[in-house]
Amino acid sequence: MRLRIGHLYPEYLNIYADRGNIAVLTRRAAARGHELVVEPVTVGTALAPEAHDLLYVGGGQDREQAMIAPDLASRRDELRAAVDGGTALLAVCGGYQLLGRGYRGRDGSWMEGVGLFPHETVAGETRMIGDVLLESALPEASGRTIAGFENHAGRTLLDPGASPLGRVVAGYGNDGSSGFEGCRVERAVGTYLHGPLLPRNAWLADLLLSWALAHATGADPEPLEPLGDALEDAAHAVAAARARARGGRPA
Repeated sequence: MRLRIGHLYPEYLNIYADRGNIAVLTRRAAARGHELVVEPVTVGTALAPEAHDLLYVGGGQDREQAMIAPDLASRRDELRAAVDGGTALLAVCGGYQLLGRGYRGRDGSWMEGVGLFPHETVAGETRMIGDVLLESALPEASGRTIAGFENHAGRTLLDPGASPLGRVVAGYGNDGSSGFEGCRVERAVGTYLHGPLLPRNAWLADLLLSWALAHATGADPEPLEPLGDALEDAAHAVAAARARARGGRPA
């Protein structure tokens, strides 16, 4: 299959090794005989709801996020239609914040978001930094763990009843107190975990690819053929051990 990835604002939102996540998706698709074509979507580029099988939004500095936020928010209808139509999506850190309803700064300013994820983010006084370990809350991955690194000042507050990506074992998560991290809507996943995320969590890369393949074929998602993931599993174990050494979820 030929899979199409739309990488949103790669020249602005790429400070957390986001191209590493794209590289993992490309490699794991190729290992199963699929071609993954990455297309940049940036200011002035059209975004048709059916044009891509997977969309990716990375993280950026505050200045860059503010620069592209109006353009991204103007695409809310197209992004909602894409996800409603079965397109997979991964948003990391700043991209995760911008796909919520918006971000409230310490000065009271409001940065409008896309409104895809049911949450709002407010600026905190201190940054939440360190290794993170989650128990997956995804029905497709019960019993799995997700390891990564977080570095954010924003406190992301999920709406009641919203579906998180995972439950915090160690680290801060969305807001440092709820015990939840990330958010999931249909085949769209948002998270603060980077480092990058997918090399340490190969199963999550495969889940995203299975969703992308389902969109491309019009079939239901199916588990992918396993690959030899000894190095990926070792990277996950190291990251998970570092997170557990933090001594549990902060109060």
